[in-house]
Amino acid sequence: MQTNAQTDDGAIHDAVPVRKVDALLDHYALSHTHPTNELIHFIAIPAIMLSLVGMMFAVHPAIAVLFFAASMVYYARLSWRFTACMLLVSSVILAAVDALDARGLLLPVSVAVFVIAWIFQFIGHRLEGKKPSFFEDVQYLWVGPLFVLSKLFLRWGVRW
Repeated sequence: MQTNAQTDDGAIHDAVPVRKVDALLDHYALSHTHPTNELIHFIAIPAIMLSLVGMMFAVHPAIAVLFFAASMVYYARLSWRFTACMLLVSSVILAAVDALDARGLLLPVSVAVFVIAWIFQFIGHRLEGKKPSFFEDVQYLWVGPLFVLSKLFLRWGVRW
């Protein structure tokens, strides 16, 4: 994706290309500017990831692994740093899911966390006054975790 820049004299020149990941994050950020909504997303997005994977794992562990594999392909097309971090996050989530499963708590905990986290997500968007991005395009369900990571990366001075 390439953008054009207009100079003061009205001439249009090629500007720095906008990477797809940056365009997606910029668009996602438009509906996540309220500080409370942003805080809710920082907690709810990882919780939803854990619960969603937990429900998939409860059906069959291979479904959860395939979901992560597909997610890694999506992330690899956007940014290798995000992909590496999401691989680490996914490993932690799978370990947590496996531990919940070993204790017989996986499905009830996953369903409860999923419902509660989504309630808070919609509360955040009500405060924001804007609908969730995934209502426009389902790929924003995969962009949400990158939004959280991007904020951490910015805080740590890491470029994605």
